Amino acid sequence: MKYNKIAGAVAALVLTMTIAGTSAGQDVHLTTDAGAPVGDNQNSQTAGANGPVLLQDAHLIEKLQHFDRERIPERVVHARGTGAFGVFQPAGDLSDLTTAKVFSPGTSTPVFVRFSTVMGYRGSPEQARDPRGFAVKFYTQQGNWDMVGINWPIFFIRDAIKFPDFVHANKPSAVTGVQDPDLAFDFFAHSPEATNMLTHLYSDDGMPDSYRHMDGFAVHAFKFVNAQGQVHYVKFHWKSLQGIHDLRPSEVGPSIGKDWNLNTNDLYAAIRDGNSPKWDLYVQVLEPGDLAKFDFDALDDTKVWTGVPEKRVGTMTLNRVPDNYFESTEESAFAPSRLVPGIEPSEDRMLQGRLFAYADTQMYRLGANYNTIPVNRPAVGVHNEDQDGVMNASGRKGETNYEPSGIAEVGEDAHYKSVQLALEGTTQQRALGKPRNFFQAGEYYRSLTKEGKQDLVTALGGDLSHVHNPANQYAMLSYFYKADADYGTRLSEAVHADVSRVKAAAAALSD
Repeated sequence: MKYNKIAGAVAALVLTMTIAGTSAGQDVHLTTDAGAPVGDNQNSQTAGANGPVLLQDAHLIEKLQHFDRERIPERVVHARGTGAFGVFQPAGDLSDLTTAKVFSPGTSTPVFVRFSTVMGYRGSPEQARDPRGFAVKFYTQQGNWDMVGINWPIFFIRDAIKFPDFVHANKPSAVTGVQDPDLAFDFFAHSPEATNMLTHLYSDDGMPDSYRHMDGFAVHAFKFVNAQGQVHYVKFHWKSLQGIHDLRPSEVGPSIGKDWNLNTNDLYAAIRDGNSPKWDLYVQVLEPGDLAKFDFDALDDTKVWTGVPEKRVGTMTLNRVPDNYFESTEESAFAPSRLVPGIEPSEDRMLQGRLFAYADTQMYRLGANYNTIPVNRPAVGVHNEDQDGVMNASGRKGETNYEPSGIAEVGEDAHYKSVQLALEGTTQQRALGKPRNFFQAGEYYRSLTKEGKQDLVTALGGDLSHVHNPANQYAMLSYFYKADADYGTRLSEAVHADVSRVKAAAAALSD
């Protein structure tokens, strides 16, 4: 019997014994961590009536020790989160595109979804002007697949080397501990590729009124690989079947004052009332040769694939609220490197950095064996050669903790090798060609209603008015003017800037 099966059998036996003990009418007592009954949980042992507390009071010491260690490191980003369990069901046969069995007709795959805000701490208000995390863990029959995204199809930066700086600038000041628009826009003034994402973020759609009423995106391009080794580039889009509902700028403050846990309370109330929220999953598909047909880099995550149709491939339903916040939402660990056969990463520079960083930060937070925590544990057997480490309870047996081996039961399977990618050129450190930083922000602005444009100017202008460095403020205004002259003019007027100066700065920019 494989070691993971033994561990599962032991866990099942313990659970059975626990249920049998309580169902047989036995009293349930408060116990120590070792299972011994506790006689008095109100009073510590003391030396006499008025003497000091005794070190021999093992229950007291144990309680305080565990209490002192209740907190694990908070996520650097996406600390404020809400989780729910559910199921994904495919809509049709995708075997022409991918060998991933999660899309096999007739299958039903359990999922865990964690929604979040990005920059706030764990107890921060959920109605923040912030992207919303939309991370889905599929417990497939080929292992876990994590689709780690947000509520927009784009991001602020296109290279992972800038990610720590982006976060530092938008997190609270290292001096005051308070978020500061001067710092955030100091970074963005030197990162014109953020113009598209900022335009989306400050629109009404940048402030969903609940997690149920927003879409989700994997942001980056990935690769589908079929049984013949053929590759297609794909992007994923979750479409809310509840519709898209937003908060206008005038509604944000009252919403926070009413309930700053609104998104969590709304999601859980809907599930408990039987109104299980649903999202349809769509994909955009491109042949490798089609990537070069755009007038921008198709793997640039600050861009959307305009004009590429979407195909519906399945539906996700969230139907269960977790029993324990910490053991589900807080201990859940997502990483875009968690892929299954038939799905591979693209060469997107931001994604390439995330493949390492996300798994590494989860290992830092939760330990080397975080994948064995129940919420992260695959639904299939795990046969790796990992050894020991903190909190290792795998139950593995035998001396062959290595591979290759002539006596081991488990070996590699050549069917699951990654596809080959043809390369050319030299190692280099250069920006992407065809950056085109501004035009899609303009397209998005022009797609908004009259009311939507005004709300965008109100929300973004409010923050830009707090940028005290004139060079940074005019740089930002020139980016928005370059995207659309009406957009830039209205923002300039909102912050009482010199429109002619903004126009001249925009004219000097290349798109």
